[in-house]
Amino acid sequence: MPTISMFYGLIIRMYYFDNQRHHAPHIHVHYQDECAVIEIPSGNLLDGNLPKAKLKLVEAWVEIHQEDLMADWQLAINGDAVFKIDPLR
Repeated sequence: MPTISMFYGLIIRMYYFDNQRHHAPHIHVHYQDECAVIEIPSGNLLDGNLPKAKLKLVEAWVEIHQEDLMADWQLAINGDAVFKIDPLR
């Protein structure tokens, strides 16, 4: 599970071949003891929990990087290496 970005204590990951359970492009977000699954490109929470302020940061980051995230998603579901994406600054 490659880490594609890290910012403000959030770790953003995308798993290889991960299109079976949620049936939508998504990322996995880890923050302290919390984990969440966020849909691309909507930024909607599919599963898990994050503090509200951290979720808003992730939603903004997803909106900014929709195209890069979708390109990484296509690579990941095919088992290819994904690219790092700039953190939120």
